[in-house]
Amino acid sequence: MRIPLFALILAFAPLPGAAQSLANQLFGGHALPSLQQPQAIGSYAKGCAAGLVRLPETGPTWQAMRLSRNRNWGHPDAIAYVQDLSRKATQIGWRGLYIGDISQPRGGPMTSGHASHQIGLDIDIWMLPPARLNLTQAERESISSISVRTEDQRRINSNWTAQHREVMKQAALDPRVDRIFVAAAVKIEMCRTATPADTRWLQKIRPAVGHNYHFHVRLKCPRGDSNCVTQTPSVAELSNGGNGCDETLQWWVTDFLNPPRRERTEPAAPRSRHPREFTMADLPALCQQVVASN
Repeated sequence: MRIPLFALILAFAPLPGAAQSLANQLFGGHALPSLQQPQAIGSYAKGCAAGLVRLPETGPTWQAMRLSRNRNWGHPDAIAYVQDLSRKATQIGWRGLYIGDISQPRGGPMTSGHASHQIGLDIDIWMLPPARLNLTQAERESISSISVRTEDQRRINSNWTAQHREVMKQAALDPRVDRIFVAAAVKIEMCRTATPADTRWLQKIRPAVGHNYHFHVRLKCPRGDSNCVTQTPSVAELSNGGNGCDETLQWWVTDFLNPPRRERTEPAAPRSRHPREFTMADLPALCQQVVASN
């Protein structure tokens, strides 16, 4: 019996919506990067990356942590940045840097944790100054970073040092950096001693939920990566050309922690989908090539 053409099309068409394979399972299933030219594709929280490079587990001035996650992969710009900043950290008085998550081998939505870190340009750097740089793999799984803010989220704690400030300053001064996310208490402390000369780098330091055990560096789209989406608004726009030490910063330790009561007059907005719920149809079309490539 001849099967009608429309029935064949329906039989082999991709299943819609949630029935499709989740993108994070496809990207998380790859242990190695794609054999393509390095390229950041899409946005930091909705994209992927081709031809990523692995940060060596140990270097003269850094160690990659939580190796079991296999997230020490990044765009070549990110790997070079980590190595450069870790050398600067030794000039400040640290032994180097402990590096947390960068990206999966092909970027994309992660199987756990982050919403971002999808295009190889996000880097988590631990607040814990390295005591040594010869940790075993087992030690890197068990050791924890330190928090630099109080439990009420309003102030820095005794773990915070002038060296933390200097490391972040050097991190932000690099022209490759778009912005750096830290706990609001850290930004407030930096603002307390800010001078007009600090504006250029301090506006890159942005308050964010959490980020008291690490600071999160986000690099700009690499030159020539036309499929990379620049984040908007810019830090200059967010800070109205200033250093970001304004009334909007205080929101993080006032209304954010104790939201004012408001009568609901409109239906609640629908819940945003987390990247872990994305299918390949949600990502840039080029990501299909990345995930399917050798």
